[in-house]
Amino acid sequence: MKKLYTMMMMAVMGLMTISLTSCEDERIANTLEGTWKGNMYIACKWDGREYDATYTEITFLKDPSRYSSGSGYWVDYYSDAPWDYVANHINWRVDYGTIYVNFVEEGSSLAIRDYHLTSSRFWGYISDGGNDVEFELYCVDRPNYYNYRWGFDYNGYRSYTRGNGADSTKTVEMPKRFVRP
Repeated sequence: MKKLYTMMMMAVMGLMTISLTSCEDERIANTLEGTWKGNMYIACKWDGREYDATYTEITFLKDPSRYSSGSGYWVDYYSDAPWDYVANHINWRVDYGTIYVNFVEEGSSLAIRDYHLTSSRFWGYISDGGNDVEFELYCVDRPNYYNYRWGFDYNGYRSYTRGNGADSTKTVEMPKRFVRP
């Protein structure tokens, strides 16, 4: 009887651990929802050259039917590259405190593990294939649930833009995003 009681208590403690973690993940996802702007120290390689992003805007849209995940946009802006920006739709999720971001158009992903998050500031480290780089973002917009003005349009962004002298008959490879070590 004592053995059965011990096994039941272990099962209850295990379930409580899982439920507490999911509440924390939901709290993180709720705080993350909105548009953030700042420096992610992102760069792109294209045509044998590297270009640093001047700033990044990320919009996290929370999925109303899921507690700790959603979709959104990630746009890196450049000032001296052959394009103005590199944009991707993203799918994201919070799992045991780690924020996983999947880039839809690129087919790549990264993890945000060591971070601090408040309602106005989001800073810490992103991890991209072994490179851990510091970032700092500030909240510039929160969803207004009364009129649903999100600030971005799915059809408004393309993966990249080419310079004026580009030959439209050639297939141009999209720049490859990487974290600056």
